[in-house]
Amino acid sequence: MGMEVEKEAIISLVGAGPGAKDLITLRGMKVLQSADVILYDALVSNDLLQELRSDIPKIYIGKRCGKHSHTQEEINELLVAYALQYGHVVRLKGGDPFVFGRANEEIAYAEAFGISVYVVPGISSSLAVPTGQGIPMTKRGVSSSFWVMTATMKDGSFSKDLEYASRSSTTMVVLMGIKKLVQIVDEVNQYRGSLTPIAVIQNGTLGNEQCIVATLGTIKDYVGRISIDMPGIIVIGDVVAEHPAFFEEEVQRVLYSGY
Repeated sequence: MGMEVEKEAIISLVGAGPGAKDLITLRGMKVLQSADVILYDALVSNDLLQELRSDIPKIYIGKRCGKHSHTQEEINELLVAYALQYGHVVRLKGGDPFVFGRANEEIAYAEAFGISVYVVPGISSSLAVPTGQGIPMTKRGVSSSFWVMTATMKDGSFSKDLEYASRSSTTMVVLMGIKKLVQIVDEVNQYRGSLTPIAVIQNGTLGNEQCIVATLGTIKDYVGRISIDMPGIIVIGDVVAEHPAFFEEEVQRVLYSGY
């Protein structure tokens, strides 16, 4: 009778990409195929999950606002517990694990138990979603840099980065800011003119993607069309004028506003 070999406890942090199932990397899919258990978060699409192996456990450990969720400490503990129980744990995270993913905390916790952690980069939604809408992050003579940020800090106050970026000419990409869109617009409008283009993109790269283009002065007219329950990305800067619908929308507003 053969003895069962105990599997080595390993954790892989894999970036699932911005949403569409075919925007995960080849390396990411290869690592997923070798998993003994998959722990996934709220931003991983159902389409991708259905592509994965059905013979291993796939466990949701999301952390979404306003819904029952796990704390980061609980997630750290689950990663280690499942690694010791199953062997190879893949932590599947939306976008890239190191872009506001708190991956460093998961790595530090796992390594304290002597568990090796490997990271597979993912395509960040901060780049892929605007690109999919034809909005470049940089453009010669318009913007020579882009700044990816979250709007608020842990205590709910605005990050100083929002002010610093607003004072510059950089393309601003704001993640996790949909719920505070109006306040963000008011803050940025203190430093950039009301004619500054802005785009709000929700469900990026998915079939039900929605993109609203406007200016800092007019975006509030569209708030009713923006669902605060869906994740989204806010892009602010002159590069948003590259969106095919931007000038068409502006012309329509001028025609019907009586100016």
